[in-house]
Amino acid sequence: MTDRRNFLKGVGAAGTVAFSAGCIGDLTGGSGSDSSTITFSLTPAESDVDVQAQYKPMFDYLEDEADVTIESSVAADYAAVLQALDSDQTDVADAAPAIALQAGNQDIAEVAGIRIAYGAARYFSLITTLPDNDIDELADVEGETVAFADSLSTSGSLFPLYMLNEAGLDTGNAPNGDAEDFTGQWSDHSTARETLINRDPVVAAGTGAFSTAANVPADQFPDQFMDMSAEADGAGSATDEQELQLLSCSDPIPRAPILVRSGLDDDVKGRVVDALLAAEEDDLIDEDADEELWFTGLSEGSVDDYQPVQNVIDTLGVELGQ
Repeated sequence: MTDRRNFLKGVGAAGTVAFSAGCIGDLTGGSGSDSSTITFSLTPAESDVDVQAQYKPMFDYLEDEADVTIESSVAADYAAVLQALDSDQTDVADAAPAIALQAGNQDIAEVAGIRIAYGAARYFSLITTLPDNDIDELADVEGETVAFADSLSTSGSLFPLYMLNEAGLDTGNAPNGDAEDFTGQWSDHSTARETLINRDPVVAAGTGAFSTAANVPADQFPDQFMDMSAEADGAGSATDEQELQLLSCSDPIPRAPILVRSGLDDDVKGRVVDALLAAEEDDLIDEDADEELWFTGLSEGSVDDYQPVQNVIDTLGVELGQ
């Protein structure tokens, strides 16, 4: 046990790459015209976070340690990240485990490293509700509306759907299509949380623990969460602002990877991967920054590490696109 503190089906139109304006110049890393310039795609898990500012310390570190120049971009969603890797428009990417599985299976990208947050190599998915909702267990969301994060988010969509499925609810074709026993809405982690709080039709939210654990009283969490989660110390710390009730907590999930494009120049790839795996907390975290990076290091890993996620995908019948 690790102590705390120390699919894409139909990428088509829905998965079109959408980079934020002004974030990226010519994609020289992807085109191969300059092997020392690489493009790095990011996907904001929460709408209220400036993800490029969050990653700046890591970009500065990589430029020094790997002798590269980084041009960063912000993708619309995880589907866009995969498409950018597949079309050589990006070289390195912040990605979800489901994207690692598909990219690895299709030889599009490799796992450069698995992120670690304050000693925790695994994290958790939560389904929460409001204390005054007439929702006491997962079965009570039948016929109701549930908010989720990105449809391919492991902790904000796939694992919440799996927990609902295990509770006996028919998840239908979600997240590729509609659920049978409830209505799903997909966005991002913070939007799912705020939608639960502010919109009456939504009675529950599936998110990563990083988004909602602070709003849930600590005594509602299972022991393995309190033993393993990087969010355990902050559990319940925001209940004065808005209290949420825990309906379900997932089993531990391997943390999200950073992917590197398979076709990237081997020398550049090796320098980037070595630097990522050698990074320490001080290299990645700027405590004075407005947007602090959420992970403190990376460990070696491969697609095989995400078998628990594959099991969830198989149970749900989710088809990752070709």
